[in-house]
Amino acid sequence: MEFNALILAGGRATRLGGVPKPGLTFDGASLLSHALQTARGASAVVVVGPDTPGIVGVLPGGVLIAREEPAFAGPAAAIAAGLAALHEAAAIHQAAALQQSAALQQSVSPAAWTLVLACDMPHASRGIGPLWEGLRGHPEVEGAMAVSADGRQQPLLGIYSTRALEREVAAASATSGLTNSSVFRLLARLNLLGVTVPDGSTDDVDTWEDAAALGIHDEQEADMKSQEETLEDWCRTLLQAFELEGVEVDINDVLAVAGVAAHSVVRPAAPLTTFIAGYAAGMARGIGQAADDTAMSAALDLARQVAKQYLEPGTETE
Repeated sequence: MEFNALILAGGRATRLGGVPKPGLTFDGASLLSHALQTARGASAVVVVGPDTPGIVGVLPGGVLIAREEPAFAGPAAAIAAGLAALHEAAAIHQAAALQQSAALQQSVSPAAWTLVLACDMPHASRGIGPLWEGLRGHPEVEGAMAVSADGRQQPLLGIYSTRALEREVAAASATSGLTNSSVFRLLARLNLLGVTVPDGSTDDVDTWEDAAALGIHDEQEADMKSQEETLEDWCRTLLQAFELEGVEVDINDVLAVAGVAAHSVVRPAAPLTTFIAGYAAGMARGIGQAADDTAMSAALDLARQVAKQYLEPGTETE
């Protein structure tokens, strides 16, 4: 089946200290190079990300580059930017086709399917075959989304109907917009098939611990103060400022809840969610309902559960 590919290579990489993910090295090549290899066979490929040497320097001829507006507006906005770049390229080719033959004109019509792929999943290629198999076996659906072995949906490893994506981008742009919106929200009205993919297919890189576990490295890493050290130091500073030196904070758990909220709701939901969870834990501790660690753990668990279940009506996938 004919398809185009959108490779999302932007983002602030805050939890990596700002080191761009596309340039990280895995198995002798950059993560972006691996993503491009995963998208092999696409009629057209767009890399959505900053115009930096780490991206432009590894792009083969013919690969388009785009940037979401505003910059760092999130993956939903990046998908919109990628589709717009494909439209622009198609329009140029269409104009050339009109000067030649009707047969050539038909050859530049948009591909029926669009692969959406984040560049920070080095083993994503393992999931491509099962996604195509799922689509061939369910012609009624509008796309197939990767699901990890433990049941986590990963919308940034998916193949979607180009027409359906364009429809939803247009609808969102006409209302609330796509800036900082979640991809789940963008895809909420699509009839999607969840496809369980091989282990590791959706493993991504958010922290240096993730990178180390996957065998990914960067030359800048050794020269940087690790993010964990920075966060631990900042946490101690905050606790001292609020005279809470005896309180234990599970930083990884807090960040995990923030990540779920950003992924399932919208990106700005991350700090809001952790603030409300912390406030709730403080209230519970203040009235003697629970000890510090119990109150915080319960509040984070509830926030995580609510964020995971936060879906618009009709967003359930098959």
